[in-house]
Amino acid sequence: MPVYEFKCHKCDHNFSLVISISEYEKRKFTCPKCKSEKVKRQLSSFQTITSKKS
Repeated sequence: MPVYEFKCHKCDHNFSLVISISEYEKRKFTCPKCKSEKVKRQLSSFQTITSKKS
């Protein structure tokens, strides 16, 4: 499952959630620290594992 990273604009708290893509599309997210809905998804890096060597 993907990891989504967010930042709260009210309290500046950064947090991550591990959720499915379908769950991400359905939910509204709130900051776990201050409960504000003013959160924005952050651009983050990712890693993949393949079966073949390059």
